[in-house]
Amino acid sequence: MWQEYFIPRSLDQAIALLAEHAGRARIIAGGTDLLVEFDRNVRPSCALIDISRLPGLDRITLDDRGWLHLGPLVTHNDVVSSALCATHARPLRQACWQVGAPQIRNRGTIAGNLITASPANDTITALMALDAVVTLRSMRGQRQVALADFYTGVRKTVMQDDEVLVDIACRALGQQQAGVFLKLGLRRAQAISVVNCAVVLTMDEEGRTTDARIALGAVAPTIRRAHQAEQALIGHRLSQAVIAEAAALAAQAAQPIDDIRGSANYRREMVTTLVLRALRQLAAGGVADEAQAPAMLRIGAAPSSPPDSPPMPIRTTVNGREYTITHAEAGHKTLLRLLREDCGLIGTKEGCSEGECGACTVILDGRAVMSCLVPAPRAHGATIITIEGVKALWPKGAQDNLHPLQRAFIEAGAVQCGYCTPGFIMSGAALLCEHPQPSEAQIRESISGNLCRCTGYYSILNAFRRATERDD
Repeated sequence: MWQEYFIPRSLDQAIALLAEHAGRARIIAGGTDLLVEFDRNVRPSCALIDISRLPGLDRITLDDRGWLHLGPLVTHNDVVSSALCATHARPLRQACWQVGAPQIRNRGTIAGNLITASPANDTITALMALDAVVTLRSMRGQRQVALADFYTGVRKTVMQDDEVLVDIACRALGQQQAGVFLKLGLRRAQAISVVNCAVVLTMDEEGRTTDARIALGAVAPTIRRAHQAEQALIGHRLSQAVIAEAAALAAQAAQPIDDIRGSANYRREMVTTLVLRALRQLAAGGVADEAQAPAMLRIGAAPSSPPDSPPMPIRTTVNGREYTITHAEAGHKTLLRLLREDCGLIGTKEGCSEGECGACTVILDGRAVMSCLVPAPRAHGATIITIEGVKALWPKGAQDNLHPLQRAFIEAGAVQCGYCTPGFIMSGAALLCEHPQPSEAQIRESISGNLCRCTGYYSILNAFRRATERDD
C-alpha cells in the first residue's frame, strides 16, 4: 500500500509536498484506479497526498471567453448533474454517465480519468472531440497543454512527477454546434469500452458542416482523431451518402488490437457502426439525454474543507458513534478493512476488492462509495453510514429497527445467500433519500454497481417496488 498519507490544507501545500517527496508521492482524489493498482501490486509503494476535500476545486464554471472549466476534483457525477455541461458539453456529460456505476462516479474525478491515460477511458474521447486543454502546476510554475498533446502512449502522459493537474478547459458548444458520445461495452454498466466515439459538428444556417471533430477510443495506443473522416464532412449536409463515407474513413483511422474484449477486426467494424449512429443522431437533431433525473446516490452537500489535524490517529463518526483508531497499521488499509477490523462493523462485505461488485457500499460524507476503493485515512474527520446504521437514512423513522427496504427484502424473498444484500440495501437506501418515488430506470441505475451472485435480481427489484409503496 502507501508509505505515508498526507491531508494538506491547501493546493499550494499539496504541490509543495509533491516537490518535497521528489517522485515518491502521488496525488489522490478519487483513487478508484490507484487503489486497484496498489491491491494488484502493479504500483510501487509511495506517499499519498489527499486533496479530495480541498475547497473550491470541484467547481464547473463558464468564463467570459466562452470556455468551460472543470476543477481537479470534479467527479463524473458532478458533470452528470451540471446544467452547464448539459448545455455546453453534452458529449462529456454522456461519457460521464456511462462510466462505472453511481458509487464509482461519486468518487472518480475527470482529472484522474485523464491522468490514468487508458485509451479506453470514456471522458478522454469526449474531451478530445471538445478540443480540451489541461493546466499543470508545480513549484516551478504553470503550463497549459492541449489534450491532443498530453498523451505519449498507453498510460503515458507528459506530466512530470511534481505536477498537479489543476484545470480542464474546453470551448463551450454554441447554438450552431452539436455533439454526441457513444460507447460499446460488453454490458450496460461497469463496462470498459470495446470502442467509443465522440463527434462534435459545427453547422451553418443551411445545414452544411463547417467544422467536424471525430475522436475514437480503445482503437489505438492513444485516443485517435479521424481527420480524413472530418474533412469528408466539411462543406456538406449530413446526407446518408456523406455519413456513410465519413464512417468508412473513420474506420481507417483506427489501429486496434486483439484482446479479451474484442478482436481488431471487430473493433474496426464497430468504429464504422458507432460513427454512423452518431452522425445519424446529429442529422436527426440529436436525442434527449438519458440522464435527466439520474440516480446519483448522493445525500446532501459534501464537506467543503479537510480536517484540521493529521490523519493519524483516525477520528471518524460511523453510524452516529465516534471512533478513534490509534494503531499505525490502520493508516495503511482500505476503508472497508477499517470498518470491519477496527470498528467491528462486519455487515459491509468484501467481494472483489476492485469496485466491481458493490458488496462494500457505504455512505461516506453523503455519497455512496465502494469502501474497498477508499483509503482508510480518508475516514479521518468524515461521517460514515454502514448497513448497521442504515435505518438513519429513512426520514420517517424506521420501525422494528429496520429500514423499509430491509423489510421489503425479507417480504419479497430478495435475500438468498445474503452476501451481496448489505450493498444492495445501502445503494437502495441512498436512492430513496434522493428519489422517494423512483422510476424503474432509477431503481435499476441505483443498483447497476451491485452484483448478486445468486442472480436474484427479479426479487430484488420487487423489493424496491414494495419499499416505495410503503407509507411508514
